[in-house]
Amino acid sequence: MLHRILALVRKEFLALLKDPKSRLVLIVPPLIQLLVFGYAATFDLTQVPYAVYNEDRGVASRDLLAGFAGSASFHQVAEIHSEGEIAPLVDARQALLVIHVGPRFTADLEAGRPAPLQVIIDGRNSNTAMVVLNYTRSIVNRFNDDWSAARGLRGPPARLEIRAWFNPNLESRWFFIPGIIGMLTLVVTMLVTALTVAREREQGTFDQLLVTPLRPGEILIGKMLPGFVIGIVQATLILLVATLWFKVPFLGSLPAFYCGLALFLLSGVGAGLLISALSATQQQGLLGAFLFMVPAVILSGFATPIANMPRAVQIITYIDPLRYFLIILRKVFLEGAGFGLLLDQFWPLALIGTGTLLLAGWLFRHRMY
Repeated sequence: MLHRILALVRKEFLALLKDPKSRLVLIVPPLIQLLVFGYAATFDLTQVPYAVYNEDRGVASRDLLAGFAGSASFHQVAEIHSEGEIAPLVDARQALLVIHVGPRFTADLEAGRPAPLQVIIDGRNSNTAMVVLNYTRSIVNRFNDDWSAARGLRGPPARLEIRAWFNPNLESRWFFIPGIIGMLTLVVTMLVTALTVAREREQGTFDQLLVTPLRPGEILIGKMLPGFVIGIVQATLILLVATLWFKVPFLGSLPAFYCGLALFLLSGVGAGLLISALSATQQQGLLGAFLFMVPAVILSGFATPIANMPRAVQIITYIDPLRYFLIILRKVFLEGAGFGLLLDQFWPLALIGTGTLLLAGWLFRHRMY
């Protein structure tokens, strides 16, 4: 019995390795996933952009700020001279952290009184905000230890006052749930469209389409619309659950949300049809969808900030439609954004959607016969 089983195993290995496409599937996708995870999936932060609003020119403030300037984790991008300069820097994501030193910081410390140190942080990405706060606390704690040891004081001299914008309590739910709308919508849309043409070929019904009066473009639109409608319905359902059940605030424009969703679905449907046009079987369609979706999620900034990734990887993210839709989602949910603030995200999605649909249509016509 063992001999017969081993003979069958040998036969299966030979059949698998003899086919060039099977060998490619075994080697290339795991290597791509490894490279994507290795370079893009990191929670470490380097060169965190921060701004300084220092109203105190005493020795204590200089010593404290020197700790940030000398840290490899922080990079100062601006020096602020009035409170009105803070909001534009944070809104535009130019500064992730703003350190505000009050005018009596040194005087209070030298008098033995605790001195407040205000830290304003961009809370849109709660994970990143928590990591930055931990880095900040370590620098402030080091300053407190040095100051107390030099003067024989007890208790922390500098007292952190934290203000998180857009997500006051730094709830991870407010960050992740809007992103889940994009991720789940992409998964379902890709699976529906990536299998559609491949299923017709595998079941032998593709030839029946060729003898119908339908043109290739009409067949393509017919294959595209079900995935598009399913994506709209699913995103609406998740939106209702997010706002009504999980109480995630929706502060922005609902028409702007659906405009971004439509453009995103065009990109997802185009990529799915592109995979389906290249696939001869449903198995190939599934593998192609998986190969697209995992890097798309990792490179989108869903879990790890794009700014953490190497420059070469950051350039690749510009062709990832999920990257732009996640920005749209978080701006609409947490920032109250409308059409005016989202145009710079709409046009890349429109460009990606148009490109993928045109390429899918071209492949579909050339592989139809």
